[in-house]
Amino acid sequence: MPKKPNQKLKLMYLSQLLLQKTDEQHMLTADELIAALSQHGIEAERKSIYSDIESLQYFGLDVIHQRGPGGGYYVASREFELPELKLLVDAIQCSRFITAKKSNELIKKLESLASESQARTLQRQVYVSDRVKTINESIYYNIDALHSAISAGVQITFRYFEWALDFSASARIQKRYRKDGALYQVSPWALTWDDENYYMIAYDKTTDKIRHYRVDKMEGISLTDNSREGQQMFCNQFNVAAYSRKIFGMFSGEEKTVSLACENRFIGVIRDRFGADLIVHKLDDTHFSVNVTVAVSPQFFSWVFGLGGAVRILEPTEVREQFQQQLKAMIE
Repeated sequence: MPKKPNQKLKLMYLSQLLLQKTDEQHMLTADELIAALSQHGIEAERKSIYSDIESLQYFGLDVIHQRGPGGGYYVASREFELPELKLLVDAIQCSRFITAKKSNELIKKLESLASESQARTLQRQVYVSDRVKTINESIYYNIDALHSAISAGVQITFRYFEWALDFSASARIQKRYRKDGALYQVSPWALTWDDENYYMIAYDKTTDKIRHYRVDKMEGISLTDNSREGQQMFCNQFNVAAYSRKIFGMFSGEEKTVSLACENRFIGVIRDRFGADLIVHKLDDTHFSVNVTVAVSPQFFSWVFGLGGAVRILEPTEVREQFQQQLKAMIE
């Protein structure tokens, strides 16, 4: 008798069934696999199931046969283990730069990497109420375009906007383009994720400085034929992680070395903020001092203030005075 057309798809359907329906707590017997295959118009016998599973095992699918009552076949290991998928799901849900729509799409794709029962545990695990998300769906295309420009070593042009209130339209929030909508042209060198946002770090020839731009506020990114500039600033001496550490909230300011006096119990906070390569000096039994390089800005002062007096600015004097002036302005 001629074989039915679907018989050629038997191994593929069998693999799909095992991946979707089975795990260590959920197994399928040979008879259950035969019944499931028949729903796809595929006829199978027990002997052929044994042979097919051996082929899948030889191909690399980790199928285990547990004998005895309640036993059966199941996939024991996958490309991603369940704890790894939970970690990825948490990261997606907590990432502000990923829109709510894209978050749901990505999590759905991650669920397909687990069995159906495991996917349900992923759904129950995720609960982030009223999470602030970006509304710029084009950020994914922006990131791809920026990676392409960095790989090709070319400059880019784009428009940059900020959010502003329009009181002429019932206090509506709307886009306002920087430079009256004129194009920016810079040389992109790196992408970094800081303070829950993606930033592009680039060289700006007009100011001869390193600048950073929030990727979700960039529009109309185009690659040019001009080669990147600013190599002298980025080769050897530039460290993206160090740059992010000293730019608080990615707000720029004049870069200075600041001496801080800190309570001993806050060494972890200082290490998390400025990295492990710190040189600390004992001030007394409960305090230490440390020199760090920061971009002096209101955000840096807010960080110091937020530590409730456990961290104090010692030097330079002008930075201490700026901090005092900001505190006075806040009180007023």
